[in-house]
Amino acid sequence: MKTCKKSVLALSIQASLLAAAMGLSPALLAQESDKDQAVEETKLERIMVTAQKRVQSTQEVPISIATLSGEKFDALFAGGEDIQALSGKIPGLYAESSNGRAAPRFYIRGLGNTDFDLAASQPVSVIMDDVVMENVILKSFPLFDIEQAEVIRGPQGTLFGRNTTAGIVKFNSVKPTQDFEAYTKATVGSYGTINVEGAAGGGLTDELSARISLMNQNRDDYVNNGFTGEKDFTGGHDEKAGRLQFLYDTDAFSALLNVHGRKLDGTSTLFRANILTPGSNELNENYDRDTVYYDKGDGNFQKYDNFGASLTLEFDIDGMTFTSITAQENADGKGKGDIDGGHRIDSNFDNIPEQMGPGFIPFDAVTEDQLDDLEQFTQEFRLASDTTEALDWQVGAFYFDSSFGVTSIDGFFGATTVYHGNESWAVFGQSTYNLTDRWDITGGIRYTYDEKTFWVGQQNVDGVALVVPDANGNPSASIQVYDPIKVDDGQVSWELSSNYRLTDSTSVFGRVASGFRAQSIQGRDVAFEKAPSVADSETITSFEVGAKSDLLDDSLRLNGALFYYTIDDIQLSAIGGETQGNQLINADKGVGYGFEVDAEWRATKSLVVGGGFSYNNTELKDQNLLVAPCGSGACTPTDQSGGNGLVFIDGNPFPQAPETILTVNARYDIPVSTGEIYIYGDVARQGETNLFLYESMEYRTNGNFEAGLRIGYLNFDNDYEVALFGRNITDEENLKGAIDFNNLTGFVNEPRIIGVEFKKNFF
Repeated sequence: MKTCKKSVLALSIQASLLAAAMGLSPALLAQESDKDQAVEETKLERIMVTAQKRVQSTQEVPISIATLSGEKFDALFAGGEDIQALSGKIPGLYAESSNGRAAPRFYIRGLGNTDFDLAASQPVSVIMDDVVMENVILKSFPLFDIEQAEVIRGPQGTLFGRNTTAGIVKFNSVKPTQDFEAYTKATVGSYGTINVEGAAGGGLTDELSARISLMNQNRDDYVNNGFTGEKDFTGGHDEKAGRLQFLYDTDAFSALLNVHGRKLDGTSTLFRANILTPGSNELNENYDRDTVYYDKGDGNFQKYDNFGASLTLEFDIDGMTFTSITAQENADGKGKGDIDGGHRIDSNFDNIPEQMGPGFIPFDAVTEDQLDDLEQFTQEFRLASDTTEALDWQVGAFYFDSSFGVTSIDGFFGATTVYHGNESWAVFGQSTYNLTDRWDITGGIRYTYDEKTFWVGQQNVDGVALVVPDANGNPSASIQVYDPIKVDDGQVSWELSSNYRLTDSTSVFGRVASGFRAQSIQGRDVAFEKAPSVADSETITSFEVGAKSDLLDDSLRLNGALFYYTIDDIQLSAIGGETQGNQLINADKGVGYGFEVDAEWRATKSLVVGGGFSYNNTELKDQNLLVAPCGSGACTPTDQSGGNGLVFIDGNPFPQAPETILTVNARYDIPVSTGEIYIYGDVARQGETNLFLYESMEYRTNGNFEAGLRIGYLNFDNDYEVALFGRNITDEENLKGAIDFNNLTGFVNEPRIIGVEFKKNFF
């Protein structure tokens, strides 16, 4: 298969053109027979992806991959949702956060990390415009003017700069072109939601083009404080973001400059005290979506700023393409939360019911986290073949350097700052050989070296203990000073895959791949006078087989994959519990197996039905591993006791790993004289999910459900659209996560949003 010229920079543009080329003009259609026309109108569009760093049809890639774009993608974010709206909308993909809009946690095939800290390491990579977003704050950059999202399941690394053990969530923004195009979009919805978005671009000279994209999302505070009586106390957000791109393109050289920024003034996750009853995972009478009972936390605010830039250069060199991607990302900000989710005004801890609530709250817990001067620099070089030969190949090198501080401020010990540094480099390569016109085989290899450092802030050169101010600003007792930590590791990972086209419309594939996640350091417990923790490197070996088919005259697309993986020394975060800690640990092994199916069917000219299903069975295997269950005896653990207040977790599922995900969407349109009226709906259902490493009666969910509906009118003559939409239209109240060290605190999904959206295109 020929590697496309401009293999990275113009991927999105080429994909759009190729997709458009699959259609027929009205003039040509008029010449066809009625039967041929009917067949053509029920064909699905070809979907192009860049999962292997070149433009390919999804049906040609020997990897389990799913995409979202266009109307399906836009519908998810109509109400001003953040990146977590993707959760459950693609089989095998889940996302959640206990840090509001600012720090999402992604899971693919059940594999992720529940660590809530700003220094958390995650096995799922988020890549935006070919740049890895490593820190959790960078991962939350808002999605607007996006051409396509791709979810690439399983270990990746022989083609992508940053190694990953679980998979990749990849976003491609719309790139500049020589043709003028623009759009503006405005939304008004419930809770004072007002969203404005727009973009404009076109040629500046024969070789230079530009595109600017802007977004502003607002929602009023709508949650009352039942403790103070304050109305509209919290819950809103104001988020602004922009992207400016310049593309210089000639026959043999191109350069793309991407400058982007974001400013968030929002609300951290709203924790709600004792909304679960001992022995049950159902929300009880203490829960009211529109009310919290806070005595601290300053409204659970969060404020974060991001700014970044990347420069992508491509050169054609005698049958090859050389690519350089240089990127710098910066971020800082802070967030605060009333972690106990309620109020306690009795300073003597006399447990007077009238002075605390809702329910029993053993002690106040409020925390402010600050991200200090995050700087991430990445450099990637790639050299790729650009020929029509049977063999195509890519080789590359990657460098990553990141540093930042995390300051934790709580009500007991004052402020503690720790610093993290991470330097990594890798060399990688991948090659595909076409054995026949129908059969190709791919192999890849990578070596990664990773070094992480950690130290406690304001430590003097003599190692003298720090003096930390208490809550009133007075000097408190000295805290322990820990020696700086440095860990490093280097390992080889690889992959081997093959794709065989049984027919012109059906192929089968197989893939075996390994992945590597380097050692991690977590220093959050220093703020609570406990030692930092280190997790050893984890390695994964993954097997998958699958089939991809375009059936029924290309009106039905059916893709599926079976997978099995084992992770040695799987990194886990033991969070909360009786110890109230955040400790990194390793289990001997983790095992996962299951399948995913992605489908789309154009049943008629007017009706398209799509969706998918995934099944993930995950299991921790370590007969000796113990963790602390919930604090204060609040919950009902079901694991075997190991003594000293600890329980065994051998045999438990991975935390926050849905056993099943079901998603269904459908679109029906009715032609009218100037355009069409359409109805679009989507449904997502999440199966059984355990929230922590240990199992209990309370901290688990099953059957979480959300649905969206959109009814709109498209005017083809004047290129505008107006639509009435609803997200979470049945106003489901789904438990998403919990805090387990103080009381039966939980947090839930976003409320129902109903609104009207108007969009106008300009060409």
